[in-house]
Amino acid sequence: MNAAAQPPNPQTPGARVRDTAAVEFRPLFRNPHLQTIASHFWRRPRAAEPVERRILETEPGVSVLMESQHPANAAGEIVMVHGLEGAGSAGYIESLAGAALRAGYAAHRFHMRTCGGTEHLSPTLYHAGMTGDLAAVLRRFREEGRAPAFVVGFSLGGNVVLKLAGELGESAAELMRGACGVSAALDLEASSDRISNRDNRLYEARFVRKMRRRLLQTGRYTAGDLAGLNTLAAIDDRVTAPSFGLGNARNYYRTQSAVACVDRIRIPTLLIQAKDDTIVPWQTVEHAAVRANPRIQVVLTEHGGHLGFLARGAHRFWLDAAILHWVGEQDAR
Repeated sequence: MNAAAQPPNPQTPGARVRDTAAVEFRPLFRNPHLQTIASHFWRRPRAAEPVERRILETEPGVSVLMESQHPANAAGEIVMVHGLEGAGSAGYIESLAGAALRAGYAAHRFHMRTCGGTEHLSPTLYHAGMTGDLAAVLRRFREEGRAPAFVVGFSLGGNVVLKLAGELGESAAELMRGACGVSAALDLEASSDRISNRDNRLYEARFVRKMRRRLLQTGRYTAGDLAGLNTLAAIDDRVTAPSFGLGNARNYYRTQSAVACVDRIRIPTLLIQAKDDTIVPWQTVEHAAVRANPRIQVVLTEHGGHLGFLARGAHRFWLDAAILHWVGEQDAR
């Protein structure tokens, strides 16, 4: 048992809490902000396999970008979903893609609407609960003869992945071999409230800058439209929620949070969460619906920050080892 992960809770009837990595997690930094920031800038190894860029239509008039790398005789498919204002070039996706390829899996980087320079491919924005595009791409994979994919979502992307798995219920197995959420924002309101705290002001300011820039790049908004929107909640209240008929930010968060449907997940699922995550409250993984679902396995570490998990020793990018070990466990069953 890894001393950095929490021991099983005898009161937990469903979700299992244990270490799933091939090596124990020994944090390189115990400060969550160092973990979060250093991980963002840390240079990641790049896989040698060429990247295939595909524009896939998910509904009439809407297309998304998928970037794929294929090893010879792939053992399976791993689809990765980025976080808020992210893209396939994010460090956590770059290193997991390399680890997946080395393990013999095809690695696919799914981009949400208007992300990764694709503002021109969709007349609408993306939001934290938009699962239709991902489902459409997974269906396309099956039509192409690919096996059901392991789908890994990071932060906001984790909410998308887990929400889709819950919405599909028993039928998820037709498209998804398993689902994984890392630092997953399963309760959008709780995460929105947490990121507005003073200790997160640098992160929120960065997200706001990126969101404003992307909104302007769509050509559907002007600087005047975004004037005074200096927090994520304000943008969600004025722009995101109304764009999808969701009313205001609070209703958007309530209706689009995966925590409302994780009880319906019927495929193997892994949640990796640090207790010192400053953006996503770790108590989310203690939600009754998570704890009661035997398909959900939780790895809860004392340290790791938000999407950090930089470790001492040979496995610097511990997340990759943890996720690939779990994937291997599922394939061995």
